[in-house]
Amino acid sequence: MLNFIVKNNLSIQEKINLMQQDALYDVADDDTACIPDFSSIKSEIKSRPSPPKVPKIFMSNDCIFNCAYCGCRASNDLRRCYTNVPQELAQISVDEANKNGHGVFISSAIFKNADYTTELIIETLKCIRNTLGYKGYVHAKIMPGTDMELIRIAGLYANRLSVNIEVAKSEGYEQIARNKTRDNILTPMGHISQFIKAAASEKSRYAPRYASSQTTQLMAGSTGESDYEILRLSKAMYNKYALKRVYYTSFQYKNLAKGYDNLAQVSTPQWRMKRLYQADRLMELYGFTPEEITPDSAANLESDIDPKAAWAIRNIHLYPIEVNTADYEMLLRIPGIGITYATRIIKARKYCKISHDVLKALGVSLLRSRHFMTCSGKYIGEKCESIELYRSLLARPLDAVSDKPNTIEDCF
Repeated sequence: MLNFIVKNNLSIQEKINLMQQDALYDVADDDTACIPDFSSIKSEIKSRPSPPKVPKIFMSNDCIFNCAYCGCRASNDLRRCYTNVPQELAQISVDEANKNGHGVFISSAIFKNADYTTELIIETLKCIRNTLGYKGYVHAKIMPGTDMELIRIAGLYANRLSVNIEVAKSEGYEQIARNKTRDNILTPMGHISQFIKAAASEKSRYAPRYASSQTTQLMAGSTGESDYEILRLSKAMYNKYALKRVYYTSFQYKNLAKGYDNLAQVSTPQWRMKRLYQADRLMELYGFTPEEITPDSAANLESDIDPKAAWAIRNIHLYPIEVNTADYEMLLRIPGIGITYATRIIKARKYCKISHDVLKALGVSLLRSRHFMTCSGKYIGEKCESIELYRSLLARPLDAVSDKPNTIEDCF
């Protein structure tokens, strides 16, 4: 057992306030009577809820690493440093988890070294589970370069583990995070993946439980990389490490950091994160490849057009798609129709022919989808042969968008 010597000169509330700052670095006419009642289909088939946000609790912000973008960096003389006693942090974590109702995420800067920090986190996890009896969701951060045995132990107490890869190119570490390397990030990710797979394949009911998932964080804009390079890396990590999610953050470098005198100031726009998340879901849930989403001719995502619509416009020869006969996979390729609506359409086709009014009853908005589909051969859109035309169509008033064009209300 380590003798934990930690700084404890701040009140709990002061620490929580500082943790919140540190967490910044780590979305009508009578014809309707002829349409069947789809309330049961709509209630049965719903979109996946967004993952809940959980409070992020820090073991320490006293870091030995000097990453240019991080407020916890060693060269930041303005920070008020703190390091918690594991028992104290466990109580803070459980209190915050109970208030939030969704769990807690325990993270840390690298205090002294990676293994020492992970041991502090493990002691906190043990206290959360064994002393305080908390049985809810706990996500624990693993430090770069952590010993494999410590990773194994941490997973016995956490539901999820993560190591942040941060950059899309390995040379990016030298540019913005010189203490990190390809090896001290990917090696722990590999260990976590192996432990999760081994636990999942264990058939004995007496085998100890282990964390069931792994995630990572990737910053966009830190190395001048294209969106294709980001998506290609994400896809490779999903495949190799069976990640649950890749989380995308905007690289911001506004305040000069010691040791990075030649690093240009960067402020990556937030819209890029939205598009990357959309593209990520296209890969993982819709079967798109990085090459489809960001081909050589369009290696970066559009700021004002979602990536599925951009793909559809580049492949306009495949459209319009007939919603009454298209299979599930083709329905998913219609902009504006996702997993939920494609499933509803397939199920509704058992009861009636799908018209544009039926689509409205199912909850589908025709704003985007009408340009890429027909209903029993009826087409009420305009063929989008360019991104520019699609932009202009989205900007037009929504009239004449119905089987019986009358008013705007008929469209929805």
